[in-house]
Amino acid sequence: MTNHINGIQQLGVGVENVHEAWKWYREHFSMDIRMFEEEATAELMLAHTDGKPRSRHAVLALNMQGGGGFEIWQHTGKKPVPCPFEIQLGDLGINIGKIKTKNVAKAHKTFTDSGLNILTPVTKDPAGNDHFYMKDIYGNMWEIKNQKSVFRKKEKSVSGGILGALIGVKNMEDSLPIYQEILQYDQIVYDKTGVFEDLKGLPGGDHKFRRVLLKHSDVKGGAFSPFFGQSVIELIEAIDYEGRDIYEGRIWGDPGFIHLCFDINGMDGFREKAKNMGHPFTVDSAKAMESFDMGEAAGNFAYIQAPEGTLIEFVETHKIPILKKIGWYIDLRKRGHRPLPNYIMKLFRFMRVKDKK
Repeated sequence: MTNHINGIQQLGVGVENVHEAWKWYREHFSMDIRMFEEEATAELMLAHTDGKPRSRHAVLALNMQGGGGFEIWQHTGKKPVPCPFEIQLGDLGINIGKIKTKNVAKAHKTFTDSGLNILTPVTKDPAGNDHFYMKDIYGNMWEIKNQKSVFRKKEKSVSGGILGALIGVKNMEDSLPIYQEILQYDQIVYDKTGVFEDLKGLPGGDHKFRRVLLKHSDVKGGAFSPFFGQSVIELIEAIDYEGRDIYEGRIWGDPGFIHLCFDINGMDGFREKAKNMGHPFTVDSAKAMESFDMGEAAGNFAYIQAPEGTLIEFVETHKIPILKKIGWYIDLRKRGHRPLPNYIMKLFRFMRVKDKK
């Protein structure tokens, strides 16, 4: 099978209390579809966990408007270590998670009325697209960005799933090949340098930056591609100061944005492609076993590390739950690049977790 990126599956969010954090993300971001939840030991992540297996509790949660999900991740075998400093725009690694919305003004009003920490008014990015920035109660920054395309329009939530990420880089030219060639974001929407009005209000947002927004030109295939939809990556390089490594002295899974995960077909092809570009897999479950069991789902996963330190995960999914109550799972290994019918993905809503009012 040829190697192919199908979309952003999820953004990893390290937290100190998985149950508390997931409840907050359900309430405010409608991340209420539980694809899987598991307590286990991350035995294969030794390259990013100081060489020790780490016990953890993880939930993969989706929003029925589509886009990538959240993998909400808590260390259970050790005390999670928060970032000891306030993350500034341009620090190295994932600075901001991008969330889609079909109505920016309504999302801004709803979040404001809910008393959330809104950092900016609705402004336009350098491409003229409406957006605003906010912080959650755990200190993570989010960009709520205009995106008219949603998967299930009947949903009442004011925001959808993950549209992409803003990533701080040390050297733009060193980092661009990972995102343009390996991750297939082959189109530059803008490449601007200066002091940006729409960033004022963010920590460090009054500095001078180079910003490059990337998107993909192809129409994605793969089982879940209609659900994931389009995605973008924005790289930002601080010009007048040196960004700090967000995870210096900490390990994968500690609080913050821990990785960006892509759904793929063709793990063997990606392994060779990344190796040939000088970025071999740092973690490779396919070398250890035929299919990695994630409790309610199964597949293979691998990681590479971008020059600025960002961890990028690839997941080739083999099995997913559709209706757990009746034991209905779908084996994806023989589907190739064909998307699942929309009616099947709309059944995800029956995996919704509802909180008592």
